[in-house]
Amino acid sequence: MSTQNYQDYRREYEAEGLRRQSLALDPWQQFADWMEAAEVACPLNATSMALATASATGMPSARMVLMKSYDDNGVVWYSDSRSEKGQDIAHNPQASVLFYWQALERQVRISGTVSRVSEATSDDYFNSRPRASQLSAAATAQSQVVSGLSDLEFNVAQLDQHTQTTAVKRPQDWMGFCLKPVQFEFWQGQPSRLHDRFRYRQAGDAWSIDRLAP
Repeated sequence: MSTQNYQDYRREYEAEGLRRQSLALDPWQQFADWMEAAEVACPLNATSMALATASATGMPSARMVLMKSYDDNGVVWYSDSRSEKGQDIAHNPQASVLFYWQALERQVRISGTVSRVSEATSDDYFNSRPRASQLSAAATAQSQVVSGLSDLEFNVAQLDQHTQTTAVKRPQDWMGFCLKPVQFEFWQGQPSRLHDRFRYRQAGDAWSIDRLAP
């Protein structure tokens, strides 16, 4: 295949700059402020985040997931522990997530350690999902090789039939994960690629803040 060249693809960033004096001292407050703005500017993907994990051998992988909640303990999403990301986390419980809000020309990176949320929390969220989503999660083993779409559809149909008079039970392998941050980075696009970047790093009970070169 011939080389595909995108060197001339460019865009200019025009958003208002980010200054040290305007930052919240607590990165969670800064994140909450930006998330609130993202919900207005990017309502369809404000909570979409790229989740990066690494295997026991160090091989990285990334995929898009949806943040379902956050608080001072961390960022929460839900998945099947048998998936690639679930296996990565089992062997190497460190990860990073990236939020990108194009309309605001902003990114947030959060890195830290991952743990499982409580069984009760996982049950509560699973039970709040639409029935079709419950069936898909309970009838399939995420990331496992399958022979075809028809097998997946058959498994879902079978489970649907068998649970017509009962609730769909959360599979034990399907659960919530929580990333507890040790570092945040807030990125604001700026003209001529002189982007504003501020990093928060945990320092005991407080957070240190540094401006990074773009």
